[in-house]
Amino acid sequence: MIIKNIMSEDPVCIDKDQNVCDALRLMGKKNVSRLLVINTNSEHERELVGIVTEKDIAIKLGSSRYGNMAPSHFHVSTVMTGELITADPDMDAGNAASLMLENNIGSLPVILDGEILGIVTKSDILDICRGRAYEKYTAGDVMSTEMITVSPQERVVHARRMMIDAGIGRLLVMDGGELAGILTAKDMTRAVINFRKVVPDKHKPSRIRNLLVEDIMKQNVRTVEADTPVTDLASMMMETGYGGFPVVDGELEGIVTKTDILDLIVEIEGVF
Repeated sequence: MIIKNIMSEDPVCIDKDQNVCDALRLMGKKNVSRLLVINTNSEHERELVGIVTEKDIAIKLGSSRYGNMAPSHFHVSTVMTGELITADPDMDAGNAASLMLENNIGSLPVILDGEILGIVTKSDILDICRGRAYEKYTAGDVMSTEMITVSPQERVVHARRMMIDAGIGRLLVMDGGELAGILTAKDMTRAVINFRKVVPDKHKPSRIRNLLVEDIMKQNVRTVEADTPVTDLASMMMETGYGGFPVVDGELEGIVTKTDILDLIVEIEGVF
């Protein structure tokens, strides 16, 4: 399968000079987690200059350099990734998955002769898992058992550093050996934005530094069992927009993410 058959043909774009609040509002309105960044002042219509994700924004908002600035005060160009890895529309989907895994990215802008044709994401590639070759695989076959966890009483700034160091977008929250919740980069971004709206300026730095994981984590986490078919997992991820599910059979056994399923796709599709 080639990616022009599964890509999103109308990617959501934002100008590099708009601010981060504009980006977050657009993500929420369009229900996406990333935006292509364009330069509308260029002589080339829709010149692609970068990509910005919720994870990018979370990392910047929590940094010491930008942490005290209002998100409306800095441009998308400040938080975007400018060194883009792109794909040709005729690239095999398995090779696109391999490229994402190698570079720890969640999407590839699809470009032909300098024109933006679309974007292909991990979610788009999951569609391959509807094939019969994947029916025999389960969550237990692909899940990660080496999990990075955090306690509810840990500070969010520490959780953010853990995500950055591990190159991941979510942490399982464990309390007394039990799964208490999940914390994502999106949760952190939304929490910091909302926090700044209600806390007086002079108190923002200290209050944000002392924000706890339990204050913003998602509770009542949706889980799957180890024998859940990969085909069902892929459908659940595409339907819910979730990037991963804890695997629980009485106790926490692992976590299965889009990345884990992409690993399987690369193996089965015989990437070269």
